Amino acid sequence: MLRIELLPWERAKEQASPIRFAVFVEEQGVPREIELDEHDALSVHALAFEGALPVGTGRLLPDGHIGRMAVLKPWRDRGVGGAMLQALIGKAREQGKREARLSAQVRAIEFYRRHGFVEEGGEYLEAGIRHQAMVRRL
Repeated sequence: MLRIELLPWERAKEQASPIRFAVFVEEQGVPREIELDEHDALSVHALAFEGALPVGTGRLLPDGHIGRMAVLKPWRDRGVGGAMLQALIGKAREQGKREARLSAQVRAIEFYRRHGFVEEGGEYLEAGIRHQAMVRRL
């Protein structure tokens, strides 16, 4: 059964870091040295668990940006990303944010559209991957 926990970085790091390295560094070729950053300690982190197994992660920065959404390959297309995104949106609302923003990989735009996000501006490169800014009013 899928469970989402919202945690500070000091409690999420041990389980979130390997997921992010597997997805972003190993699968997508993001440089390892830029994957973990100074924003982690300031963010609320979503961890998705299937039983006791961590299968996905994402984060909400203090300014309302959602990022580092990653789901391990065997768990994709099972609602894990959507459940984490909804938890992070709920947290942003709880914090009094009026909107949530994110930098979507172009291949994930449709996923974010299904969750109420709309494109803003044009595409750009981030870590060598095409991205699109998106926003959702809360």
